[in-house]
Amino acid sequence: MTRTTRPVALARNGMVSTPHYLASAAGLQVLQEGGTAVDAAIAINATLGVVYPHMTGPGGDAFWLIHDASTGRVHALNGSGRSGAQASRGYFRQRGHDAIPVRGPLASVTVPGAVDSWCAAHERFGSLPLSRLLRSAITYAREGFAVCDSYATCAAEVAEVLSAHPLTRSTLLPQDRAPIMADVLALPRLADTLQTVADKGRAGFYEGAVAEEIATSLREAGGLLTAEDLAAHHSEWTEPISTTYRGYRCYQHPPNSQGFAHLIALNILENFDLGGMTDDSPEYVHLLVEATRLAFADRDRHLTDPAFHDIPLDDLLSKEHAAELSRRISADPAPAVPSARMGGDTTCSVVVDSAGNAASVIQSLYHEFGSGFIAGETGVLLHNRGSFFSLDQAHPNRLEPGKRTFHTLMPGMLFRGDELDLVYGTMGGEGQPQTSNALVTRVVDFGRDVQSAIDAPRWLYGRTWGDERRDLRMENRFPAETLDRLRTRGHPVREVPSWDGVMGHAQAIRVTDDVLMGGADPRGDGLALGW
Repeated sequence: MTRTTRPVALARNGMVSTPHYLASAAGLQVLQEGGTAVDAAIAINATLGVVYPHMTGPGGDAFWLIHDASTGRVHALNGSGRSGAQASRGYFRQRGHDAIPVRGPLASVTVPGAVDSWCAAHERFGSLPLSRLLRSAITYAREGFAVCDSYATCAAEVAEVLSAHPLTRSTLLPQDRAPIMADVLALPRLADTLQTVADKGRAGFYEGAVAEEIATSLREAGGLLTAEDLAAHHSEWTEPISTTYRGYRCYQHPPNSQGFAHLIALNILENFDLGGMTDDSPEYVHLLVEATRLAFADRDRHLTDPAFHDIPLDDLLSKEHAAELSRRISADPAPAVPSARMGGDTTCSVVVDSAGNAASVIQSLYHEFGSGFIAGETGVLLHNRGSFFSLDQAHPNRLEPGKRTFHTLMPGMLFRGDELDLVYGTMGGEGQPQTSNALVTRVVDFGRDVQSAIDAPRWLYGRTWGDERRDLRMENRFPAETLDRLRTRGHPVREVPSWDGVMGHAQAIRVTDDVLMGGADPRGDGLALGW
């Protein structure tokens, strides 16, 4: 028997898995009341924005994959915002910036798209009233919730950022210090904003008093977004992208999501026999890291808003391209590919309902606590996703008005034939494709259940915020021989503690004919719950 940090959650009527236990409970209650997978996902993500505000919130973005069991189709919903009409590279250059500031009001150059995505998904696939779906989030915001350890730890680490703006400081550091675990925190201004959304839908956020307050607070602080930018924002329904992997079909969100990097890596891996390896062996880790390097090189050359830059997805996702890339993999690691540093503080939630509908949703503020700027009396902590735009004219992801930036968010689904098999995803910036590669190969190639696939030791190749180089960080639960042999091969191995949060918080639900099987990441604060 494989020991796991918690049992696989088993149920027949519905399942949720999220990175916070209160959000899981909120989603499960909606399913038990007859709500759809989309209904539950909205309740979950609204709740996360209150009880997990270092990772997500209504001031951020969201990407959705939705499986409609009645038609068998998978739908992609892009809930990321575009840069404001006044945003330009010259605006920042003239003020002495060679990069967009990562924190503060100038970091909020794109419209927060999450709330509109809730409303768009609800209009098409919801059944319960929006007011019911936001009830848990509003209650926790108004009456207070107990601060979890990861929130307390993160707030302490970035207390200086949270202290830079008076409203942020008074809201998130109410005793003029970072809260500690089990402190009770209430967010009454955010409760009022969520109640307005519950009453008025998207208009309650993107039009009227809330939108005016967001725009006014930004303008007074030197920011760029206007009420007109907010009113013009709408989420976009698109077709998902996919590839096959050993008889399965894997779906991802198209660009401006980095999901195609995961598909390229799976195409590369399909050229190798993993059967003679173990999933903690140096051969396995080396192969997946090298596939990642090659996929990241393609991603970094092309990824941005496809409305502004041609992305040759057909070529990038072809098996011929993967075969050519696979021939570049040798026993030695390839040279590191330069890249920008990325934030990775995000949430993933997955849901399957009693009718077989499913949702995988990644929602994010980008860095921990996003921009660190709360928009006036709205209580909305704005994200800083737009800070990833480049001010280099030659860069494909250069800042331009009305543009969506390169996004790390990438929800996933795996099908066997026409049948949904796995709903999955993770937070973690550059770690999202890598953890997704690990989950899929551990389930498909090694036959692991979802909880042991999530629990198994992980690695992270790349740069995240605060790091100057691309290391290969590996949890110290890997066998010593694996770590030593990877170092001998030339990998820049850096050991990190067991269950280190830098590895991201993965969630997954496996779907069979009779039973749903859920797993949640012990690196987060979540649970898989079913009924």
